[in-house]
Amino acid sequence: MSPFIDEAKITVRAGNGGDGVVSFRRAALEPKGGPNGGDGGDGGDVYLEVKDDMRTLLDFQYRNIFKAEHGREGTSKRHRGRSGEDMVIPVPPGTTVYDLDLDGQVADLIYPGQRMRVARGGSGGMGNASFATPSRQAPRFCQLGAPGEERHLHLELKLLADVGIVGYPNVGKSSFISTVSAAKPEVAAYPFTTLQPNLGVVQFEDFTTMVIADLPGLIVGAHEGVGLGDQFLRHVERTKLLLHMLDASELEGREALQDFREINHELEMYDETLADLEQILALNKMDLPDARENEPELREALEAEGYEVFAISAATGEGVQALLDHLRERLFAKGHEVEPEKPDEKQMELEIPPLPWREMSARRLDRETMEVTGTRIERLAATVDMEADEAVAWFQDQLEEQGVMKALRKAGVEEGDTVIIGPVE
Repeated sequence: MSPFIDEAKITVRAGNGGDGVVSFRRAALEPKGGPNGGDGGDGGDVYLEVKDDMRTLLDFQYRNIFKAEHGREGTSKRHRGRSGEDMVIPVPPGTTVYDLDLDGQVADLIYPGQRMRVARGGSGGMGNASFATPSRQAPRFCQLGAPGEERHLHLELKLLADVGIVGYPNVGKSSFISTVSAAKPEVAAYPFTTLQPNLGVVQFEDFTTMVIADLPGLIVGAHEGVGLGDQFLRHVERTKLLLHMLDASELEGREALQDFREINHELEMYDETLADLEQILALNKMDLPDARENEPELREALEAEGYEVFAISAATGEGVQALLDHLRERLFAKGHEVEPEKPDEKQMELEIPPLPWREMSARRLDRETMEVTGTRIERLAATVDMEADEAVAWFQDQLEEQGVMKALRKAGVEEGDTVIIGPVE
């Protein structure tokens, strides 16, 4: 039986761009032809994609680093290198994505087929043909591929269910799922352990469906994490209706009305909007004499507060069909559809926000070392082949053109200082 995992932290790394190449035309009639080195291919991107048949983040317990393919280097005759293959990571519907570097939520992935690019591949480096100018007709250097993005993500799963069943442990929620799984209309169940959420997909005769989530039992203090309640409460957030189940027999030594008020208090303390969700009340265990005896008083008290109340026995199936029909009726009153409204293209193809842009600046680290930071100049520095004299000379020109040398002089650079720019020293 597979465990239900609803949180994961992963690292995604896009592919690096392929390097450009230094090459010159060579032919019998053209022994000293011009440069024809091709550009490198772009690195592969990393995507998250919603797969409708996934119900857990279990896979990320065993693998949490995902890498796209690097681009290939260019070749002669101006041939561009092949771009790297994208990495597509499947996630279940209901996955909320947080970027740990941005310290915030960046997406809510709920539609099957919905994709989000979460790391962009590096651009391919330019071959020497791209550096040819009237004054530099035979460049003997090329550009290295740019590094791909690396992002650190926190994934959190919130079940997509139409009806969420809440209640104390042992009130019969699991038995109810088991009963409707065996009854008509047919239900396809996705079983997990008793400490984990269960999903039941109810299909009626007209092929309309209703997804029911049996959520683990809540107890006093759940909103503060007691009994792992705060981890389970998040799954209530997406439901349209709550089925609040009570043990009418009270054989566990607890009073049903007190249970009802305590669970609602926990819902409100976790998120006030949960307390506003419509609730249907189910008095369970009607197959027991004590439940039969308590049912009239409980019904009167709950109906006086405006709730719809159903007396059922999850063990025998008594009253279950009427309850299912009422839940279906209430869902359609809320605009529930068999097929969810199709999202537009903008909702299906998402992009993770870029990391904050850093303006160029220079500062002294110690008596002999200066550091230059800035998004643009660090990206450029990562593509320079420091082993090639012409490439270094070209980079020096870029430092002057982009104001880096001016910033260094202003920061007090001295002859002989070491200057660090990204990966270059």
